[in-house]
Amino acid sequence: MKIRAIVAGAILLFIAVAALAPGVLAPTDPLAIHPLESFRPPSFEHLFGTDESGRDILTRVIHGAGASLLIGLSATAIGVSIAVVLGLLAGLGPRWLDFGTTRFLEVLFAFPGLLFALLFIVIYGPGIVTSTIAVGLATAPGYARIIRSTVLQVRRAPYLEAATVLGRGRAYRIVHHLLPNVAGSLFVLVTLGIGQSIVWASSLSYLGLGAVPPAPEWGAMLSAGRTYITSFWWMTFFPGAFIVLTAVATTLLGRSIQDRTRS
Repeated sequence: MKIRAIVAGAILLFIAVAALAPGVLAPTDPLAIHPLESFRPPSFEHLFGTDESGRDILTRVIHGAGASLLIGLSATAIGVSIAVVLGLLAGLGPRWLDFGTTRFLEVLFAFPGLLFALLFIVIYGPGIVTSTIAVGLATAPGYARIIRSTVLQVRRAPYLEAATVLGRGRAYRIVHHLLPNVAGSLFVLVTLGIGQSIVWASSLSYLGLGAVPPAPEWGAMLSAGRTYITSFWWMTFFPGAFIVLTAVATTLLGRSIQDRTRS
């Protein structure tokens, strides 16, 4: 378990450095074109090869970490924020409010998440901002159901009943007793959700509904490389590998935190 957490942490640390200071790892311009260097395979000069315009793919992957991670974090923040409100309403409200909120979540949950995101983009148009909001809205119902379940469990805890007997107000019980005990599950949700959001946002960019080429964003790079995938595999392999690595690392880290909180 420790090895799993260490490996996941090391991967995420590299991604974080690439996102916050890409110039340290790749000082060249990710948009600079060099036609004479087009379609170079991986070598010591270009570790990940070059694309159709001679751009270094390693440089573009590193600079793309910031955009992909920002989209993942923003989408997760949107989804979890909405989920917290809906989960608290369902878990703490009267029965009729719990019933109505739960039925509403079940209707939303009936739609596949990515299909819901696509429907939102069809209505409001493609783009990075729109795709980020779409992914956040699509992930909110699943988070809300988990938060509602956690709130209902904490609501019946003896210490919360004791606070009620002592005459503590509703707001005091929520802030000092309920939210701190829900925070652990919420942190695990956020950790697990970032990887999922990155994968979904990259999928939308791959379909041309998010970031578009030549933007150094992993999904957009996949979209640009799919035309040449049979001949120049490295154009899609390395951006895809980083998407998978980031998703796997966040999931492993979230599972490790979840296991530690349970033990």
